[in-house]
Amino acid sequence: QPLIAGMYLMMSVDTVIPPGEKVVNSDISCHYKTYPMHVFAYRVHTHHLGKVVSGYRVRNGQWTLIGRQSPQLPQAFYPVEHPVDVSFGDILAARCVFTGEGRTEATHIGGTSIDEMCNLYIMYYMEAKHAVSFMTCTQNVAQDIFRTIPPEANIPIPVKSDMVMMHGHHKETENKDKTALLPQPKREEEEVLDQDFHVEEALDWPGVFLLPGQVSGVALDSKNNLVIFHRGDHVWDGNSFDSKFVYQQRGLGPIEEDTILVIDPNNAAVLHSSGKNLFYLPHGLSIDKDGNYWVTDVALHQVFKLDPNSKEGPLLVLGRSMQPGSDQNHFCQPTDVAVDPGTGAIYVSDGYCNSRIVQFSPTGKFITQWGEESSGSSPKPGQFSVPHSLALVPHLRQLCVADRENGRIQCFKTDTKEFVREIKHASFGRNVFAISYIPGLLFAVNGKPFFGDQEPLQGFVMNFSTGEIIDVFKPLRKHFDMPHDIVASEDGTVYIGDAHINTVWKFTLNEKMEHRSVKKAGIEVQEIKEAEAVVETKMDNKPTSSELQKIQEKQKLIKEPGSGVPVVLITTLLVIPVVVLLAIAIFIRWKKSRAFGDSEHKLEASSGRVLGRFRGKGSGGLNLGNFFASRKGYSRKGFDRLSTEGSDQEKDEDDGSESEEEYSAPLPAPPPPSS
Repeated sequence: QPLIAGMYLMMSVDTVIPPGEKVVNSDISCHYKTYPMHVFAYRVHTHHLGKVVSGYRVRNGQWTLIGRQSPQLPQAFYPVEHPVDVSFGDILAARCVFTGEGRTEATHIGGTSIDEMCNLYIMYYMEAKHAVSFMTCTQNVAQDIFRTIPPEANIPIPVKSDMVMMHGHHKETENKDKTALLPQPKREEEEVLDQDFHVEEALDWPGVFLLPGQVSGVALDSKNNLVIFHRGDHVWDGNSFDSKFVYQQRGLGPIEEDTILVIDPNNAAVLHSSGKNLFYLPHGLSIDKDGNYWVTDVALHQVFKLDPNSKEGPLLVLGRSMQPGSDQNHFCQPTDVAVDPGTGAIYVSDGYCNSRIVQFSPTGKFITQWGEESSGSSPKPGQFSVPHSLALVPHLRQLCVADRENGRIQCFKTDTKEFVREIKHASFGRNVFAISYIPGLLFAVNGKPFFGDQEPLQGFVMNFSTGEIIDVFKPLRKHFDMPHDIVASEDGTVYIGDAHINTVWKFTLNEKMEHRSVKKAGIEVQEIKEAEAVVETKMDNKPTSSELQKIQEKQKLIKEPGSGVPVVLITTLLVIPVVVLLAIAIFIRWKKSRAFGDSEHKLEASSGRVLGRFRGKGSGGLNLGNFFASRKGYSRKGFDRLSTEGSDQEKDEDDGSESEEEYSAPLPAPPPPSS
């Protein structure tokens, strides 16, 4: 088919509505950087503090309305008044207008009835060869443009009292009996945003077979190409360093092959390579907003800034070659770098033998440092045991650190270095190796469990606002052994590099879950609630009610047409032919007793026609399916061949959600393991 439809979700993740504030604007904007899309419908959503939601395309400073609507009206997709095309370079902008009147506490974005949401769903179609079925925007990258937003965006749309939304998240009419107010289930679109957010391995991506050296770092450039930092033929093992962290294998020389590979995200072709004869033991990799590579080498104890298009050598070098240390001019096995896109500030996690974060100016001048080594089994905020990976949250001015050996994530304010919070879950196990942030979501990967530990190696997706885990994932091809770094793009694509089995995996949004979410959001109405109830029952493995058991039996019959024919139907099919044959035999015998001789020929011909019709021969033969279909209360199901297309699809959805990989725990190893 030439065209494919999809959905673009614009969503605020950090709006705060002060109590009593009359008007609060929540703005969202993103640069559109893909093939043209043609908008034909939209839908708005807030909870009951929302007054109006408006969406626009901004091109060359001109605002074109996509749609504006009151979120208190019935939830539905509305057609755009005039078709709107969105092209590369355009800005998509949305504004939700709230009021804090009537609240005594600040209201945040969340999923409960006392929280708020700011969502604009845009339905579009694209050429099939370029189609993307789901895109998101959760930032406000063009704040200044809202100075010229059309005034209509702040004009509430009047709503009659009898049209106010009656869902659990929305305001009830004042004359409604309060005793009838019962807790309502979460709205379907909110389930899509958390419970149905699911990533799984892209099984058609050949990059898993690239097999470079030990993969220590992964990142994405401005074109969403995957960039890999690997160790070639060098290996970090027990002979690499002495007790003072001095590299012991200098005689091997630097890695003679290109250590930085730029990979096509679709076919895994190597688009570009660099980094030959520069590094001994590569570790961290990040890319700044200008496209420069920032890498660390734990053998050299240095940080490098590289221009990917230049062969002139590093643009900036921090640290002293082969000299471990802990002052302003030295590092000791630095692990990662993060560069603030707004200020250009450089943050270095240092590292395996220093427990600190070091900040430099854009030109490499030392600014400050913070952190100390952990002590005891309950480390305090600001204490580290191998700060291993960094993730900036620019709009909140926070820097998050994967505190590897403490099995937690710590977040700090970038301006004051003040501790903000800790994210720690039992399912992390003892280690958190790497983290990656996209607006609203934090991705992480843990480390191999110790002998006797139960937590498996896996990736995590967390709601950044709450720290709650909303999804876990693992590969289907090969197994994680030491997943060392992780990077995520805004469309939900995730890459993980493994330093032990020299592998890179690509994970993407589960297509089935996307389609299911689109249907729930209103693009297509489909009766799937019964099937979901059966799946939920199967997953929970709990006793069901008699009604649910009936539904489950019904679904089983649909999924397995050959094995679930009801006993009553079988009995009926067996009894009816016998009764008919007996009746025919009695009728023939009765005829013979009345007429013999010339009438015998007529009788045999007559009975032959009857039997022939019963067997389906001749015109107007008896068909049991048609016979019962003509009787009230019966259908043709069970007589005609059942289509297996629908049942295959349902079975696939069930099977796909329950795959579990076997996992072998390693023998105990002295912490921290080298990587």
